[in-house]
Amino acid sequence: MDLSEKVWDNRYQTNDIGWDLGKVSPPLKAYFDQLENKGIKILIPGGGNSYEAEYLFNLGFTNVFVVDLSKTALDNIKKRVPNFPTSQLILGNFFDIENSFDLIIEQTFFCAINPELRIDYAIKMRQLLSFKGKLVGLLFNAPLFVNRPPFGGSKKEYLLLFENYFQIDFFDECYNSIKSRRGKELFFRFLKK
Repeated sequence: MDLSEKVWDNRYQTNDIGWDLGKVSPPLKAYFDQLENKGIKILIPGGGNSYEAEYLFNLGFTNVFVVDLSKTALDNIKKRVPNFPTSQLILGNFFDIENSFDLIIEQTFFCAINPELRIDYAIKMRQLLSFKGKLVGLLFNAPLFVNRPPFGGSKKEYLLLFENYFQIDFFDECYNSIKSRRGKELFFRFLKK
């Protein structure tokens, strides 16, 4: 299974990005709309075209960082949002990030990485979060694929993974998913232990 930088960049170049909504995800938009501290440092790993980063930036959040393996995806953000700081668009592997963040947003990244890396993902997320930091986002509550992304999962298996590294603050089915994802998305808010 090839999940290399070249493969992901090719998918953006050929518009083979069925997961891309073309807008901020409604559950995340609702979460962002209630955030008050615009100075918090936010990371969106595997952000792709990251309409979430665009939305946050347009709301006045200036410390938003996106990391992705695809240069094309990051270039797409810069084209849509020319004022977005280039230094906050990081071309690279999430697992190589060395920084700390108050908030990390999960939006179709977890389901795109090799399932063998899920424990590493949880450990790295915890490492990257600052004191009282939060990991917030969406996970698919469906089996999906086993040999290619998106890799699915279930609430039960996610709890087994994440409760070792985070305090589970909220974890439930989304009430405001887009139609095609209704009943298949979980919204979560995990706190750094």
